[in-house]
Amino acid sequence: MKANYKKEQEINFAEMTLVQFANYYNKNIPASFPRATKEALEEFKIAHAGLFDAKGLWTIDKHRRRLMDWLPSFHSVV
Repeated sequence: MKANYKKEQEINFAEMTLVQFANYYNKNIPASFPRATKEALEEFKIAHAGLFDAKGLWTIDKHRRRLMDWLPSFHSVV
């Protein structure tokens, strides 16, 4: 059990590129949720610039929940 928790923590706090984040996010959300596309993530990054440091990398812990809340509004505009 401790090993699973440690692995989950590593994934949640691992810094990822936009493509890595999109792949992980899309693989691990319910089918009924909007998918993260490159275009959507680029727009999210602009709209929420304060969530990103100079490296501009993504983490599940910092970005997933906010992205889940934001994506439906982005998809309704597109």
